[in-house]
Amino acid sequence: MNQGLRAYEQTQPRVDLEVLVQRHADLVKRIAYHLAGRLPPQVEIQDLMQAGMMGLLEAAQNYSSGRGASFETYAGIRIRGAMLDALRKLDWAPRSVHRKARAAALALRSVEARLGSQASEAEVAAEMGVPLTEYQRVLSDALGCQLLRFTEGEGPEDAPLDRIADTGPDPERLALDESRRKAIAAAIEQLPERERLVLSLYYEHELNLKEIGAVLKVTESRVCQLHGQALLRLRALLADWYR
Repeated sequence: MNQGLRAYEQTQPRVDLEVLVQRHADLVKRIAYHLAGRLPPQVEIQDLMQAGMMGLLEAAQNYSSGRGASFETYAGIRIRGAMLDALRKLDWAPRSVHRKARAAALALRSVEARLGSQASEAEVAAEMGVPLTEYQRVLSDALGCQLLRFTEGEGPEDAPLDRIADTGPDPERLALDESRRKAIAAAIEQLPERERLVLSLYYEHELNLKEIGAVLKVTESRVCQLHGQALLRLRALLADWYR
């Protein structure tokens, strides 16, 4: 049956490659700027656009009108996916940032295990032996180095943490993905209400940090800290998944 479907698709007319790419170049730009507005400033918009153009070209090469979706919808998924793939490979954060983020997550987990309750920023800073301002700087940096771990499911065909391969269903991987979904959902439910709200506004409603600050009536810097704190807390709660 799959062979019949492939044979049918091969008989369908494909839209001219160059026309598709030229017509949808602005789509790459729109997606790049939308994504850049939700990423740390170290990320270059040109890097995103370059990756996006590769995604657009791939979409144009593979698209067939028999797929049942418009080319813009199909291309948007591929463009965004190409940008996220490029970002995962870039890793703009220096090793010291990753090291401090890991130390902060361990300190947070230690405090909460000892107290049996949610740790405050001041308590985690004390556990690390650093001033509160230094810990809050770690939170802001942590947002940059951990962001993509929780944004890999932005496209309609993407699943959080892992994207299912196009080569066919893998029952073991599907089960693992479902387990991870449940683990993340359970961990998010354990976050303080304010941190849950920040994650909801950022990931579900796609507001940027400045817009979230306007909603919460706090500075963009404070939103960044709350976001980083939420990700560190999730990292501690999901430690068994990332060993």
